Amino acid sequence: MQLGTRWTVGDTPPARLPETVVAAVREVEASLPEADRDARWTLTWLEGKPVCELDTGHTIRYDATADRALVTMDDDGADGTDVDGTGVDGTDEERAEEGL
Repeated sequence: MQLGTRWTVGDTPPARLPETVVAAVREVEASLPEADRDARWTLTWLEGKPVCELDTGHTIRYDATADRALVTMDDDGADGTDVDGTGVDGTDEERAEEGL
């Protein structure tokens, strides 16, 4: 069992996060408006994989097989953005196929 943690935007993410997830965290943080700069991340572990949720509705899930992070926004229903550079990814069907 792995315990989660919380940290504030701009703080150093937990060291146990894969670099791909850390890059996704930084990308989300860079896109935030000033009003959201005090938001907090919550790290939980689902089936041994990190899930980072920001108070603003952003969620980052890690696909260990492909070493990529999928960023989604809860409140607008937008598809996720795959931060490994392969473009837009993350429809419900794709997430189900990838086990995310």
